[in-house]
Amino acid sequence: MPSPVKAKGQYSTVPSDVSSPPFPQPPQIAGSGYFTPETESTTSMLRAPESRQQSPVPESSSETSPSPRPMRPIAYEPLARESSFRTSRFSTAGLSDASTIGIPNDLPAGAKGYGWSAKDIEADDAMHNPDPVRDAQLDRKFTLFSARGWLNIGTIVLLIGGLITLFAAYPIISFYTRPRTTSAFGFNLGGINGSGQVPDLPQVFALIDPATPKQAMSKVGLQDGQNYKLVFSDEFNTDGRTFYPGDDPYWEAVDLNYWPTGDLEWYSPEAITTKDGKLQITMTEQLNHDLNFQSGMLQSWNKLCFTTGILEASISLPGSGATPGFWPGFWTMGNLGRAGYGASTDGTWPYSYDSCDTGALPNQTDPGGTTPVAATNTGWDPTTNFALSYLPGQRVSACTCPNTNVPRDHPGPSPSKGRGAPEIDVIEAQIDTVNREGQASQSFQIAPFNAAYQFNNQTPAVDIVNPVITKFNGFKGSITQQAVSGVTQIGDTAYGGNAYQTYGFEWFSDPNNRASGHISWYVGDTTTWTMNPAAVGPEAETEISQRLIPEEPMSIIINFGMSPGFQHADFKNLVFPSTMFVDYVRIYQREGVNDGIGCDPANYPTAAYINDHLNAYENANFTTWSQAGYSFPGNSKLPNQC
Repeated sequence: MPSPVKAKGQYSTVPSDVSSPPFPQPPQIAGSGYFTPETESTTSMLRAPESRQQSPVPESSSETSPSPRPMRPIAYEPLARESSFRTSRFSTAGLSDASTIGIPNDLPAGAKGYGWSAKDIEADDAMHNPDPVRDAQLDRKFTLFSARGWLNIGTIVLLIGGLITLFAAYPIISFYTRPRTTSAFGFNLGGINGSGQVPDLPQVFALIDPATPKQAMSKVGLQDGQNYKLVFSDEFNTDGRTFYPGDDPYWEAVDLNYWPTGDLEWYSPEAITTKDGKLQITMTEQLNHDLNFQSGMLQSWNKLCFTTGILEASISLPGSGATPGFWPGFWTMGNLGRAGYGASTDGTWPYSYDSCDTGALPNQTDPGGTTPVAATNTGWDPTTNFALSYLPGQRVSACTCPNTNVPRDHPGPSPSKGRGAPEIDVIEAQIDTVNREGQASQSFQIAPFNAAYQFNNQTPAVDIVNPVITKFNGFKGSITQQAVSGVTQIGDTAYGGNAYQTYGFEWFSDPNNRASGHISWYVGDTTTWTMNPAAVGPEAETEISQRLIPEEPMSIIINFGMSPGFQHADFKNLVFPSTMFVDYVRIYQREGVNDGIGCDPANYPTAAYINDHLNAYENANFTTWSQAGYSFPGNSKLPNQC
């Protein structure tokens, strides 16, 4: 039987099957009559509700010998709650008002720390005694006008909105509002930063050469009066540069014979270097690949291209202005063709055409080969029966079958887009053998051809600024090209490194407004002549449409050749070695032109097509597209091809 406990109120024993939690056991206080829990059941200390059947508590047998009382920790009383928890339907009886249980009054000093009060509760007791009645009432409590609730919702909305703005809206906004840049401006440099700056890295070439004079950073167009900004320059001030494949980010020297024009020299990278602040291409009389002369051709093909702008160079021509034979050139070609690689230019050079008609067909004739008549008898060469054209047809024309694979068989952006590799020549130097002075031939080479190669040479289609020194070229074309060309007298001083002259062109075209295009050539700071689209407009006689002022990305070529097909050489007076000097090359573009530098613009892509046909672009021994292992795509104007 449990021992009795003295306390206020009424108490009962607890059944013996109710287990009590373990409690720390304080030491017995000597002489106090206070005992540890080993001498009394801890269950006798639990207080029972008044509504429960009570058992009488017997009186102690001795007033002087109180029953042992167990110690309890302060927080043990789980039923001692404040008044707000006394209405639970699970505990209808009121709680005792006892303030202490089992605490003797005669404890010595220091021992009362082991006592506890029924009213001593801990702050988290309510969490361990859930009240469903109260909790249900709180759960059902709601008001739409709770300031705290709206503050919480507003905070959540603000956080979600901020996250959406940061990870979704901001990238979109920044894409459309940041200054437009292109990775081409950081070619081989890892791109440029948001302000348009290119890093200045030692031994690494930027698009704009740091040695470029400040006064050369901008220019006003001689023909259109527009403001132009410098976008590329090479001042060639670092001596000893070489141009073997992989040596330079923008230029590469070829290793081949330029057979299409019957050249007498072998082009070797060995012939090109930089010295005394100049690019130097030297022709020597030495045996190379069974040819008696060696010289050089420098290309920017597939490395540096531009679409519209001003291209100029300061050049000192080789030899003298009195001796014919040398053929130095500074010119451009559409990146779909690579100069000297015949397979790549087969069917692309010198087309600048975006119409599906006879002009895109082989020999510029219908499949029967008899019409139009002008295409069969207006050529000048009797060995070809006076045929106008021997071109194989435009390889990637506007007539390409609609189901043609892009870019495997057509560079795109769609099979219906006419593509090609037109040519614009800044200068091909020749000698006026009558007056014994130099001349600059400045030309636009195109296909398809006018009858008898005669372009519209009337004003306002063309404009020769000074007819005294500039005249139309007597050479107008052949079975492989049409030349829209003017020739300007340049004197005999800017030769042999003794003096320099600036040669350039100003080129503008707009695919959305093709009538606005033009090409203007200049020598020094004076325009020599200009042509606009009307010079190469439609022609009923040959059943061809408008030829285009080029819209293709153009690469740059600088070469020093010699060919009897261009001008017969005066070997008696020619001197070897002889050197062509280039002080600088610069490209300017109109302010506001974006993505004007690069060989693979989105509207005239070239990269994927070139990569799919590398045989034609890397092996100069292949002279036709079929020799390189490829075939022309189907043409809707030819029978049974689509």
